[in-house]
Amino acid sequence: MSQPEIQIEGLEVFFGDGPERTRVVHGIDLNVAQGESYGLVGESGSGKSTVLRALVGLVPDWHGTMSVGGESLQRLGRSKEFYRRVQMVFQDPYASLHPRQTVDRVLSETLALHGIKDGVDARIDRLLEQVGLGGGFRFRYPHQLSGGQRQRVAIARALAPEPKVLLLDEPTSALDVSVQAEILNLLSDLRSEFGLTYLMVSHDLGVIGHMCDRVAVMQTGEIVETLEVDAMRKLDAQHPYTRHLLDSALRSAGHEGMGEAQRSAG
Repeated sequence: MSQPEIQIEGLEVFFGDGPERTRVVHGIDLNVAQGESYGLVGESGSGKSTVLRALVGLVPDWHGTMSVGGESLQRLGRSKEFYRRVQMVFQDPYASLHPRQTVDRVLSETLALHGIKDGVDARIDRLLEQVGLGGGFRFRYPHQLSGGQRQRVAIARALAPEPKVLLLDEPTSALDVSVQAEILNLLSDLRSEFGLTYLMVSHDLGVIGHMCDRVAVMQTGEIVETLEVDAMRKLDAQHPYTRHLLDSALRSAGHEGMGEAQRSAG
């Protein structure tokens, strides 16, 4: 395996203060190699999205060690270099774009934020092409876009500083099934083209099976099993909770594929 891009050891995350302070992630370890696509799967409330939020500095109360690209992360704040290296794509494309900003303004402000001032027009056109949107979308507002088009804009914004790592927090769960497949294929193509590393959260085993090389299964804030996706597809799981998730996926989707998105995107 190549050099680790993301390293997490003994991560504990807490919510609340005083007597209300609660530990929601319980000492997890994981390593994601450069260029790998790694999945975190589990039911709602398992702590998987909290891990991403801790990585990007949105959750201040954590203990343990985390590093990305060899940079050790502190509890408060992240460097400018970190935010050029690491970008996040959120679940809801409706909430992640400012309703009164055109696509052009969203992308131009992102480039300016990262100190990119040269060739902005060409960069914006290239970003839109990379995510499958033409120049005709450049001066549209979010309400003029479909859900899938909004998520493509969100992905373009994430690509603007030319990151090495994308953190994907349920990036297709708010979209129609047919659109999910398009976005998953886009993300697969971008990873291949730019050598990106993905850490992806999903409750959908079909999405993880299509996108990821390895998967960590989370239950109540703990990683209960880590396995290769090929083993997951063969139902070769050891932990009872993993087997429960697999059984649930098979009951809902039929044995030929875990998740409609996987069948459509395959």
